[in-house]
Amino acid sequence: MNHSVLSKFLLHIGDSQLVLSQRLAEWCGHAPELEIDIALANIGLDLLGQARNFLTLAGQYDEAQRDEDQLAYFRTEREFLNLLLCEQPNGDFAQTIVRQWLMDHYHLHLFTALTQSSLPELSALAVKSLKEVKYHIRFSTSWMERLSLSTDEAHQRVQDGLNNLWRFTAELFELNADEQALVAQGVIPDFSNEKEQWNQTIADELKRFELNVAVNGAYRRGAKQGLHTEHLGYLLAEMQCIQRTYPGMTW
Repeated sequence: MNHSVLSKFLLHIGDSQLVLSQRLAEWCGHAPELEIDIALANIGLDLLGQARNFLTLAGQYDEAQRDEDQLAYFRTEREFLNLLLCEQPNGDFAQTIVRQWLMDHYHLHLFTALTQSSLPELSALAVKSLKEVKYHIRFSTSWMERLSLSTDEAHQRVQDGLNNLWRFTAELFELNADEQALVAQGVIPDFSNEKEQWNQTIADELKRFELNVAVNGAYRRGAKQGLHTEHLGYLLAEMQCIQRTYPGMTW
């Protein structure tokens, strides 16, 4: 088993959780209702906990043996491997819900597949994460339904959010050539079937919500190559500023 390749795969998951958690944290104190404010904060904390677990495991296979804090706070933008979808700005509440809904269904299929990993630590993290993902899906799906099937304005805002974000769904579940070797060893599954199921689930739900897939399709990639949109740099600057200013600081 190639430890470097496994570490990067785990970073890809952990980075995505971390960046998405940071985005949700931006809603704290700004959500439409107090209940929603608390719900988004709690989901963000769940994702942060998942990020810590995956970054810690990635560090164990990292050649430099970096811990979760070093991986989170002392890597540059080009070293982050998160999905491009996670780093997109919150926009309005409808766009945030669309982004979360797409990611929640991705997480459901991802972690379900990873429960079958031959690596006990990875399988255990997937099982643990699934318990939280099921709540996340209930939350995002209920709001997708409430917004898309209510007023014309709310429906259009959801459609606009989908139009803005759909381009970033192309790289979900994609494995590079190095990761295919981990598939052959049973460390990670072949996600091609998960991708098909995700597409079918999303298509069925969008039909129920009377929404349409963006006409420009899904085409943006770059996560595992460290090629990001302009938004990630600003997010990391805010997230990392304290540790970079005062390295090694503890509470």
